[in-house]
Amino acid sequence: NTMTGEYKTVNVENRYNATVTTGDWLTKQMDDVRIKLERDDEELQDYAAKNGLVITGEKDNVADDRVQQLQAELSKAQADRIGLESRYENAKSAPVDAAPGVLDDSSAETIRGKVIELRGLLANLSGVYTPQAQNVKDLQAQIDAYESELQGERKTVLERMRNDYETAQQRENLLQKEYDDAAAVVTKQGDQMAHYNILKREVDTDRSLYDSMLQNVKEASIAAALKASNVNVVDAAEVPGAPYRPSISSNASMGFFFGLCFAIGFVVLLDRADRTIQEPGDMEALLGIAELGLVPSAVADPGRPRVLASSTQGDDSSKAMIMITAERRNSALAESIHATLTSILYAGPSGHFPQVLVFSSPAPHEGKTTIATNLAVALAEIHKRVLLIDADLRRSRLHHIFDLPNEKGMVELLRQPEPLNGSLGDHVLATAIPNLSIMPAGRAGRGDPTLLHSTRLAEIVRTCRSLYDAIIIDTPPMLTMADARVIARQGDGVILVSRANRTSRDSLRDASRRFAEDGTHILGGVLNDWNPKKSGRYGYYRYYSKYKHYYKPSSEEEA
Repeated sequence: NTMTGEYKTVNVENRYNATVTTGDWLTKQMDDVRIKLERDDEELQDYAAKNGLVITGEKDNVADDRVQQLQAELSKAQADRIGLESRYENAKSAPVDAAPGVLDDSSAETIRGKVIELRGLLANLSGVYTPQAQNVKDLQAQIDAYESELQGERKTVLERMRNDYETAQQRENLLQKEYDDAAAVVTKQGDQMAHYNILKREVDTDRSLYDSMLQNVKEASIAAALKASNVNVVDAAEVPGAPYRPSISSNASMGFFFGLCFAIGFVVLLDRADRTIQEPGDMEALLGIAELGLVPSAVADPGRPRVLASSTQGDDSSKAMIMITAERRNSALAESIHATLTSILYAGPSGHFPQVLVFSSPAPHEGKTTIATNLAVALAEIHKRVLLIDADLRRSRLHHIFDLPNEKGMVELLRQPEPLNGSLGDHVLATAIPNLSIMPAGRAGRGDPTLLHSTRLAEIVRTCRSLYDAIIIDTPPMLTMADARVIARQGDGVILVSRANRTSRDSLRDASRRFAEDGTHILGGVLNDWNPKKSGRYGYYRYYSKYKHYYKPSSEEEA
């Protein structure tokens, strides 16, 4: 045992001495390699400086980068020049009305719009006057002047296109020259870079050898510092019963909490982003005006044909709505019309019925024509003499709905020079519904909407007041046209029709503000096409669960 211990001690001492000797030898060799590495690196830098080589990376130099940048810029310049040249050539050969660039110019587009407008007026005058008439000649002279001005605008745009094309061509030529010079420099530097790479590989080899020797010297130093190890294993490691990470329960709880917060935030953000009128009471809260009625959408009317409570589907949809009010009195839609009428009957001062009602909406396709028509039918059913006036001179529709001619109407009355003398003559037509008459817009309804600004409008309204118990006037959307604002000054009040999930709060606020600025009284508003399935307010479904048998069509209606 004593000999064995002595042998182990000698063996450890020999290994220690060998390690120290190896470390000393490696230190001396490392110094020689370091000196050679510094000399080779200095030679590499001197060669690069002597030949003007600027190296930016492991494989590329400044000249190569310059060539690549110029090549990319040259390709882009060529594409720009081709595009501008093609645009200029097409513009030269195209007519003035279709030349690219002319249609995009704001001043030329304004002149073109005036030419189109004057041509429309000339077409209307040509149907009445001969080409030798003075007003026709004056209008033709205006058209010629504008067309000459449009031709001048076209020349200006073509000159600008030509200048852009020539500028792009000059830039392309300069880039081509720069690219050729840079390519020549790269070609010249090819041989120099070959020798530079040889020197660089030698430097890299020396640096790798030096790093390896430095690592070995460090390892020998550490081994020499540890002559013996006094490390003993006290306890063996044990395998844990469960992983420390991940914690499934903790992660699931955090995921549920953050997911719930995200969902709530997303719903709130989505609700804030929707700026449309959605629920009953929104108009009253937004504008402070009374909500006169709610007209539900067809999905809320059990047992009825599927028709929208607005006139967005054309005349067939509007006729179907009229039949609901006139013939299907037990439907939910008809009941909503009668409920709205009841609110209007007591909306006037001291609870009196306003005689002249003007219906309008902020934007098209919100159901004002359908609501006005159904209320007129409902008024006629309670034995009121009702006159329904189509004051939409640009898009008249009432004569189509009632299948009546449109030969004479409101426009002819406005243009008639003779006084009315308390009679509307054949400008008012009776309908198939008792006590209901309509005044169509007239054949020239699209021609001159400025007729509404004449003093004749007030005379027409006064005559209608003396002949009928109620006058309902259907007007165009008021934000895009001023007709509704002009007509509303002759009525007893305005009813604003808005459509759920379509009419924006901003447009409804603008419409109310403009009527207020005009001094026009707003009786209230009607919310149209409201779907109670999406809100459940006012106990709609509890109402249907008790009274749904009342809304089922009778056998007589089904027949």
